[in-house]
Amino acid sequence: MGEYDRWEGRYAAPEYIFGRAPNYFIASCKALLPASGKALAVADGEGRNGVWLSLQGLETLSIDFSPTAQKKAAALAQESGATLGFELADVHTWPYPAEAYDVVAEIFTQFSDPQQRRAKWDGMKRALKSGGLLIIQGYTPKQLDYATGGPKQLDHLYTRELLATEFAGWRDMRIVEEELEMHEGAAHSGKSAVINFTAWKP
Repeated sequence: MGEYDRWEGRYAAPEYIFGRAPNYFIASCKALLPASGKALAVADGEGRNGVWLSLQGLETLSIDFSPTAQKKAAALAQESGATLGFELADVHTWPYPAEAYDVVAEIFTQFSDPQQRRAKWDGMKRALKSGGLLIIQGYTPKQLDYATGGPKQLDHLYTRELLATEFAGWRDMRIVEEELEMHEGAAHSGKSAVINFTAWKP
């Protein structure tokens, strides 16, 4: 089964598989957000993070390749009173517009192999304005021990060295690894090993 079919199947569940509330890490970044501007939520799935960014006063575009997920995201936005834009897109090949966004957020999008990840991250770098904020959260290799979510392929996971190398030269880089109990829908539940990243594009 390909990734598209796998995710379409997962998102076909009646419930929001990652919950309706924003990811706890992106919510913790509220004080870092600009007062206004444009945000891009990459592989935003059922929309919980895009909705939250919109509610912070940012003109937000939510991109994902799953029409089923985006239908649920649109319903969540309507229920939440958020104005959220949508584009059906493969995040590896989407033509990321240059210098278009003040914030780019990528939360648990680890279905990408290394080559795909490079294409996605190159696009995200291009899409951020100079001085723009990048927010990333993902699982570390230790997550394979917990098996409470995320990919099974080691090279899909994030490390401090990977992030520091990929975004070398970015300003005020902050990388924090933590192990904690996650309760974000049925798909992210239990002890988890994650890595949190914020930095500003030079």
